[in-house]
Amino acid sequence: MPDGSASLTLTLHDAIADIPATDWDACAGTDNPFVSHACLSALEDSGSACPREGWMPQHVLLRAEDRRVVAVAPMYAKSHSYGEYVFDHGWANALERAGGSYYPKLQVAVPFSPVPGPRLLRRPGSGIPVAAFASAFEQACRSLGMSSVHVTFCTEAEWQSLGEAGWLQRIGTQFHWENNGYARFDDFLGALSSRKRKVLRRERRDANAAGLTFHALSGDDLTEAHWDAFYRFYTSTVDRKWGGAYLTRKFFSLLGERLGDRVVLMMAAKDGKPVAGALNIAGVDTLYGRNWGCRGDWPFLHFELCYYRAIDWAIEHGLKRVEAGAQGRHKIQRGYLPQPTYSAHWIAHTGLRRAVAGFLEDEQRQVYAEMEALAEQSPFRRDGETD
Repeated sequence: MPDGSASLTLTLHDAIADIPATDWDACAGTDNPFVSHACLSALEDSGSACPREGWMPQHVLLRAEDRRVVAVAPMYAKSHSYGEYVFDHGWANALERAGGSYYPKLQVAVPFSPVPGPRLLRRPGSGIPVAAFASAFEQACRSLGMSSVHVTFCTEAEWQSLGEAGWLQRIGTQFHWENNGYARFDDFLGALSSRKRKVLRRERRDANAAGLTFHALSGDDLTEAHWDAFYRFYTSTVDRKWGGAYLTRKFFSLLGERLGDRVVLMMAAKDGKPVAGALNIAGVDTLYGRNWGCRGDWPFLHFELCYYRAIDWAIEHGLKRVEAGAQGRHKIQRGYLPQPTYSAHWIAHTGLRRAVAGFLEDEQRQVYAEMEALAEQSPFRRDGETD
């Protein structure tokens, strides 16, 4: 391999099952569950991320001279741009209008999960530079005849290093809640302005006055009956909003089985019958909100189950933040403030690369300006402000 990585050997693998979990997780670490062998294998083994659905695994594995696995990355050949949450349909259309083919492309990502975290996974102490990954991805792209490589929702450090390697850089926005040393939910409320505090209290009061019971389930408390109910909620919500479910029913069972106590399913029930659920995954310091679904019309139930119960759980378990997924400006008033997300892109076609570079430069200015404006909507008291 080039860029000072001649001692590394690159191989691509069309199933994560072909890579021993011990080798993969030695590189992935334990902080972020989404890049664990358990999570990625649940996506593949359940038929959620598979060639039939347009996700063909091409996982990257780098070995040192002694044949030891020193780095890995979750990578897929994609025949479309769905399930990624970093939108490049306009890029595809531009290349196709110019007579080129944008698909297939390579995606370094966790399928269907707009969750920020590491994508370039290195065994501690290996000293593998990001440039080695950049070279590996570019080499794979050329040898497979793909149009481009996209590393999405990576860390800021990875984004910076890929930019230094000549990749195009893109930012987006999500809304995260930060635990500023709160011991209980009321401490968080106390940090808000009086008017916003009253709104949140009213929403929680109305949600909890609807005769519903709430439970946070994980580990052995989760049964197949819970997953059956949640899958009905998930598909019902997806059908109303997007018209198709990415995740299969089997995925949720495998996720609960393989991630154990890291899965936190918030369930709401009426007269003992489940009516809504919110799926969360716990990392070492973050609770990640993933999917939600509901049957029926319950006041403020979405806010209660997805946002406020998640904050409660994070405070109780000493976590630093809650990341509630993609988009949603309404989250700001619930204490979830705008944060940048990062992706990096390598495009083989010179003309398209030049055009995308110009687009991203303009987009980045707009995103930063929008984030600054959104931050002004913060519900928290300003310095020196009293109720």
